[in-house]
Amino acid sequence: MSRADHRELVRSYLDLRWQLDPVAATMAGVETHDAHLGHFSAPDTKIALAALRSVAAAFEESPAESLEDQVDQTAALNDIRVSIARLETERPHELNPEFHLTHLLQGLFALIVRGDRSADLRGLALAARLTDTPRFLADARAVLQRPAPVFTETALSVARGGHALFREAIPQFAAPLTAAVRTRIEDALVPARDALRDFTDFLAGELTDRSDGDFAIGRDAFEFRIRFEHALPDTAPALLRYGEALVAELDADLARRAEALAPGTPWRALAERLRAATPAPGALVAHYAAEMARAREFVASRDLARIPAGALEVVATPRFMTPLVPFAAYDPPGAFADDRRGWFYVTVPEGGRRADHCIHEIACTALHEGYPGHHLQFLVAQAQTSPVRRVVASPLTVEGWALYCEELMSDQGFLARPEEVFFQRLHLLWRAVRVVLDVRLHTMGMSVGSAVDYMVGALGIARDSAEAEVRRYCGAPGYQLCYAVGRRELVKLRQDYERRAGSAFSLRGFHDEVLSYGGLPVSLIRWGMGLGE
Repeated sequence: MSRADHRELVRSYLDLRWQLDPVAATMAGVETHDAHLGHFSAPDTKIALAALRSVAAAFEESPAESLEDQVDQTAALNDIRVSIARLETERPHELNPEFHLTHLLQGLFALIVRGDRSADLRGLALAARLTDTPRFLADARAVLQRPAPVFTETALSVARGGHALFREAIPQFAAPLTAAVRTRIEDALVPARDALRDFTDFLAGELTDRSDGDFAIGRDAFEFRIRFEHALPDTAPALLRYGEALVAELDADLARRAEALAPGTPWRALAERLRAATPAPGALVAHYAAEMARAREFVASRDLARIPAGALEVVATPRFMTPLVPFAAYDPPGAFADDRRGWFYVTVPEGGRRADHCIHEIACTALHEGYPGHHLQFLVAQAQTSPVRRVVASPLTVEGWALYCEELMSDQGFLARPEEVFFQRLHLLWRAVRVVLDVRLHTMGMSVGSAVDYMVGALGIARDSAEAEVRRYCGAPGYQLCYAVGRRELVKLRQDYERRAGSAFSLRGFHDEVLSYGGLPVSLIRWGMGLGE
């Protein structure tokens, strides 16, 4: 297939992608679908599956010529295969009410916070999505079957945040808009708010009564994701063995570090004690901003990677957003947006300090979310000429890169104090625990309660925090393992790259080449680099 034919096929695929998920289009900076919500009724899903199969067949029948296009085409085709499997096998639209709520609330929220188009244009699109909300939630009620209890419980929690969005965020956003746009939002808001209230009642009543399904997708579906979403050859048991070995290794390492920091103190007790040290609430945002700036300067001064133009704004989370951002959150620039700003929201605690913002962990958070972590990766991806590399991504690479960067920056001396390095190792242990739980929950029949027990014992965290984590893991099969396994794959890739480069090796050269692939799975990056599949 010629380069022109390849580009046309990719364009057709992306057009379909945005049509099927208009919220993802908004988040990517594609404005043409801003006024729409998705359609997930049974007839709509059947049409979507037929369209996805048609595009997949076109890719399969038209192999690309160049290596670069082959890599991109494989990534796009695997992305389509995973989309088909989700709709056909996992069926979150039928089995997880949070699927619908997340789509709706992200679709509204993204229009409020995006800075890449005028407020009035976003207001008109917001009014249109609000107008479509009753239809969207009615479709959700009709298609939902027998969810797992944990899914319905989580959806009820998400719905509470949604009510805050309707009650506070949308009126605040609408207030300064022109009168005509504000009126359209206000007129659409009342029936949309009523529809969300009715849907919440449905969740708490009828759907709760029939919520007796299983959250686990099973080994076959899990390994399908591993193979096609992350392009990994590993089986579920192999991933479990890796996770358990990493847990044991890091538990012993933390014990040694705790003994050096505070002789006779178990490492979990030391972590709890150290987390009591937090910046004053009034200084919290400035502290994060300073660490983000320091990380950027460190990357530049050590020549660890090319830093493209693009700002990272660190701001206090607006009050209306706090139900949705209880701690902190990074919002990247859209893949196809002209705006090259990312935003890091810090939720300032009310009524005193909170261990969520431990002073010894802020530097690690800054490099993970900013430089050379997520923000740098998204900026480089946004600048690629390949639309596939801008938007197709595996969390194996995205989350694996950010975790790899934590260790990289520690090794390079950015984390200067032993307490900071202690928490970097603890963060890695947390991600190792996620590998174990991801596999056990979805392929080995582990219950929610057993997963919570394991997490509390392994990490020494509060039970309510562990419960919130495990609920998230149940609804995102194959995601939680990506942090630690992605780090492992990138470390292996660097070793092979260095072996080939010999004395010409540089971290800058390796990192720039990896980042040029955006978030494509590491094995496809390896293929593109000529280091084997």
